[in-house]
Amino acid sequence: MDNMHVALRNRCGESKSPYVRSHMDNATAWQLWSPGTLELARKTNRLIFVSVGYSACHWCHVMAHESFANDRIAQLLNENFIPIKIDREERPDIDRQYMDFLQATSGGGGWPLNVFVTPDLHPIFGGTYWPGPKSERAQPGTAFEDVLVKVAGTWKEQEKKLRDNGKHIVSKLREFAQEGTLADDKAEDGEGVEIEVIEDAYEHHKTRFDSKYGGFGAQPKFPTPPHLKALLRFGEHDQVVRDIAGDEEVTNARNMALKTLEHIAKGGIKDQIGHGVARYSVTRDWSLPHFEKMLYDNAQLLPLYLDAWLVSKKDVYLEMVHDVATYMTTEPMQSKLGGINASEDADSLEQPQDDHKVEGAFYVWSMDDFRQVLDQTELKVCAKYWNVKLAGNIEQRYDAEGELIGKNTLCVSYEIPRLAQELGLSEEDVKKTISSGRRKLLEYRNKNRPRPALDDKIVVAWNGLAIGGLARASAALLKLSPQESAAYLEGAKRAAHCIQEHLFSSETKTLHRVYREGPGETPGFADDYAFLISGLLDLYEATFDDLYLEFADTLQQTQMKLFWDEKKYAFFSTPADQPDILIRTKDAMDNAEPSVNGVSAQNLFRLASLLNDEKYEKMAKQTVGAFEVELSQHPGLLSGMLSSLIASKLGIKGLMVVGEGVAAEAVLEKARCHVRPNWTVLRVGGEAKSEWLRSRNELLKGLDETKELVQLCEGSSCRLLSLKEVESLFLN
Repeated sequence: MDNMHVALRNRCGESKSPYVRSHMDNATAWQLWSPGTLELARKTNRLIFVSVGYSACHWCHVMAHESFANDRIAQLLNENFIPIKIDREERPDIDRQYMDFLQATSGGGGWPLNVFVTPDLHPIFGGTYWPGPKSERAQPGTAFEDVLVKVAGTWKEQEKKLRDNGKHIVSKLREFAQEGTLADDKAEDGEGVEIEVIEDAYEHHKTRFDSKYGGFGAQPKFPTPPHLKALLRFGEHDQVVRDIAGDEEVTNARNMALKTLEHIAKGGIKDQIGHGVARYSVTRDWSLPHFEKMLYDNAQLLPLYLDAWLVSKKDVYLEMVHDVATYMTTEPMQSKLGGINASEDADSLEQPQDDHKVEGAFYVWSMDDFRQVLDQTELKVCAKYWNVKLAGNIEQRYDAEGELIGKNTLCVSYEIPRLAQELGLSEEDVKKTISSGRRKLLEYRNKNRPRPALDDKIVVAWNGLAIGGLARASAALLKLSPQESAAYLEGAKRAAHCIQEHLFSSETKTLHRVYREGPGETPGFADDYAFLISGLLDLYEATFDDLYLEFADTLQQTQMKLFWDEKKYAFFSTPADQPDILIRTKDAMDNAEPSVNGVSAQNLFRLASLLNDEKYEKMAKQTVGAFEVELSQHPGLLSGMLSSLIASKLGIKGLMVVGEGVAAEAVLEKARCHVRPNWTVLRVGGEAKSEWLRSRNELLKGLDETKELVQLCEGSSCRLLSLKEVESLFLN
């Protein structure tokens, strides 16, 4: 039938997603992405208007207010299209396939992602934010209304041409989506690429590094944790790796990462009054954030700041470890169920009685605010320390809405000694004054300002990242900060138990991706398995409770079953039997989140070492080998794969600690307090829980767990370590 009449009703209220539900009162008759909706598009022969966003997205809220709630826009959408609203965090697969289209055809991307799609799901035209009818940003021909009229008319008049274009576009996208398929058939271990590519990776980042403010490129600036992690860790690998990279390069790589992390810690992107880090900075100097806070950013920054502290021992990094770990293990982020929530919005009400949300309202301050909350000494010290100005410190060019006039983002602008000298105070007095000022500002903010909306979805992949960071932080801080260490470990355990209880089926051994008001319908994707396995391995090494290792092993078996490519190796992002995916892709390039295959290769190497499993080691090498072409051509884009490339050449080092004693305790403390890429630690006896592990690892079955033993295994050889040899471990 040709665009038959159908009465659509808004179905957003049927979704569990806070983002989708926020559109339930729109005049636009949103549908949900489902087999029934897709069949409706085919029956009515209508184009599908796919709109993808997420709860913390500022421009998603702007477009919802300007357009989707507008009667004229709703009429055009409801009468000419099947409008579908999607939460990108629930369906990253749908988001990915249409974002790839938009980036390939326009060179840009972002959210909201709006794409016009044929009934066969082929994309034909797309964009991000389009101005609504009453928007001051609207230009002739660029307004959303104009776009809708144009596309609807073209579909009626040139349907065949658009369908042919859609088929051609998908064909081209398939050609582009060759990642992980370019290596020679049966690439076994990545022999076609050598460790020397780390030199090219270093040069890639060096040429893009901002030597003044840290980070890469100009603006906007993103933290890019996977790349910073690789740079920070180059010098922590074996001597052979450091020799290849070069002493000067290793030092400079570390310094690039440390400088970036310090600027982030002192910038407006960091919530200087509360806890946590925003998604990115609008400005080159990290001063003005896009204010939403995402779990996946904070979950990756936690172990990164831990690494920074372990290699430098600078307080600024340790403070950030506590800050981010606290953010993820307290309300509102850690839920009563135990899982950690997805995000907090950028926008909020300035006053409880307001009806219009403003970006950053919860986080920015005027000088009058400071005068109202702080005493005279605190005002004098804190205003200077955080660069608070009477006229505000936000440049007008970054304030498109004019909502930040006279406001300040808080950025650390003084070192304590210099500030103390300028104000004629002692350093200790300055520290105490900043601390009291921060406490007062936080109390005022919590009492008087409505908190940004919380997206209380529990996303498995992001919780996996958080579990790993919290577990590592807990282990490293066990002696230095025992109370905080216990809290972080408890947070990691609660998140792991929440996922196992509520999002894992013990019958099918599979995951659901999201929990909110019960498990969501979407099954887990490859990243859910990979990131959770990684987190569980870190949790095992923090507790030596093999419950977590057993769970990781079970999930690894399922990931291989659902996502492994038997022909070209490595892992697809989506399962083979998924009907609404046009192109099945593999992911090895790191973006805002680490790549699936980068994490998966590392998981397989670690499991192979801990479980003495040759199959896992072979698959790890095959995963690296599948991307040897990409590693050779663009190693700087595959930072997460570099450590596994090194492991494929030099192997993994495995420490086995048995029983109790001085050497056993010493090696465990050493392992906790060092950055150790491509090392694993296995524990039997003492307080370890290892019954399952001893049945799974053949080498452990006849072991006397009461006798102290410290053993280092490299490749196929193992040797016992004396206390003196233990003390020299991890000394580069």
